[in-house]
Amino acid sequence: MTKIFIILFFIFYYIRLNIIYKKIINNIKVCLCTIGKKENLYAKEYVDFYKNKGVDKIFIYDNNDENDERFDMVIKDYIDSGFVEIIDIRGVIAPQIYAMEDCRINNYKKFDWLIFYDMDEFIFLRKFHNIKQFLNQRMFKKCQRIQLNWFFHTDNNLIYYDNRTLQERFPEKEKKWKNQKFGGIEGIKSILRGNINIPIKNPHYLNPELISCDGFGRIKEVLGIETNDSDHYYNYIDHYWGKSTEEFTEKIKKGSVAIGINNTKHALYRVRVYFAVCDLNIDKINYIENKTNLDLTEFKIKLKDISNN
Repeated sequence: MTKIFIILFFIFYYIRLNIIYKKIINNIKVCLCTIGKKENLYAKEYVDFYKNKGVDKIFIYDNNDENDERFDMVIKDYIDSGFVEIIDIRGVIAPQIYAMEDCRINNYKKFDWLIFYDMDEFIFLRKFHNIKQFLNQRMFKKCQRIQLNWFFHTDNNLIYYDNRTLQERFPEKEKKWKNQKFGGIEGIKSILRGNINIPIKNPHYLNPELISCDGFGRIKEVLGIETNDSDHYYNYIDHYWGKSTEEFTEKIKKGSVAIGINNTKHALYRVRVYFAVCDLNIDKINYIENKTNLDLTEFKIKLKDISNN
């Protein structure tokens, strides 16, 4: 009888703790701030993903051209329910810092955490399905921002778009992550603790004054966030940056929301990044060249050198 009583007591105690823990988690409020331009093909997958991760609200800054696509064409139900709020910045050049700072100013007192990820960035948490469980860990108690590393995904050698999800189409992760080209500041994105009234100065690390932690709660300097195997096993950002060659070409055409640049020099820089992550082949080179009028001779020479070796 005593054994049964002890077992029942521990079952009751476990259930009670579970209820208390769920209340604590549910009381945490998390929002996501993002910018969208020509993202209708991916918006629903993105919003579905973060809703399932436990995010309470998503603010999308609509940076499409004046007469271009609108988000209510694909996520009207989320907008009508209030889960997604659209902020109109259509036609604004280089709006990224403005949009991030606007989202912070309007929401830093309302939410415990603010996530600043683009619409091609999907958080991966090996031990947690709900992002609130991850953020509620004691190891983040002193952290004002949590910075996770990107993990680029390749194009899986797909030339053309098809209507499968990003996660279905591009499971392959790039093999050259330790290349310094993708390290340092530009290899991270941040989650900001609420109730912090410090202006955002950078789209990646937000502000150097903030106390910064990696995904393990280790306090680090801005430039000290390192990418290593353990980061990419537990907590990181799946970055579907290039997608198929066709979609990458459209990315070149729409320019940069961060710096408002849409010229040949910046386009070639993006092509170099694309081929640093993805396999180089003549079909991709020809497709990009034909659709953009860029001179990609340097990549043809490189491909020839690779073939000769």
